[in-house]
Amino acid sequence: MTRIKICGLFREADVEAVNRFKPDYIGFILNYPKSHRNVSAERAAELRSGLCYGIEAAGVFVNQPEEVITGMAESIGLNVIQLHGQEENETILRIKKKTGLPVWKAFRVRNREDLSAAAESAADLVLLDGGTGGGKAFDWNLLTAFSRPYILAGGLTAESIREAIQRFSPSVIDLSSGVETNGVKDPEKIRQAILAAHESRENCDGK
Repeated sequence: MTRIKICGLFREADVEAVNRFKPDYIGFILNYPKSHRNVSAERAAELRSGLCYGIEAAGVFVNQPEEVITGMAESIGLNVIQLHGQEENETILRIKKKTGLPVWKAFRVRNREDLSAAAESAADLVLLDGGTGGGKAFDWNLLTAFSRPYILAGGLTAESIREAIQRFSPSVIDLSSGVETNGVKDPEKIRQAILAAHESRENCDGK
């Protein structure tokens, strides 16, 4: 069954929207000022405290020191650690051991060699994206030879979610810019994306 994650929450209104429409996961981008969705650990903890029970929180980190990652995981109350830098397998394994949390690792997919690197990752799940959070899709035809469970990200919208789930049944689909209008989360787009995901996975389960 494919789950859905809404990433890049940074406002109370974002929390209100996900509480209303109930994705499986949400994401906070932590200590990464290059992103307008960046939040501090303190801000993430405030937003996390307002989440409805059952919505799990992922912390997104880009090349952060291990002690920062593990400290934030505890102080915020994260359920998942998501790495978007050049973290090696040894780092991933240490973080998993220290926190006891699942670790997801992002890979930019441009060719089959990128998928080969993702296949060898020590992460619990690998996230396959067309860029670095810029909302770009990659060539999905590359996925036909990829056998391990994965998260699909990059350029997804309510319209393309149905095709992605029906063709590939990824473990998770991850959206951020695809559910935004003018750089902020759009409750109606969130509703449409979650509805599309729920309908598609119910159809797949019923086959």
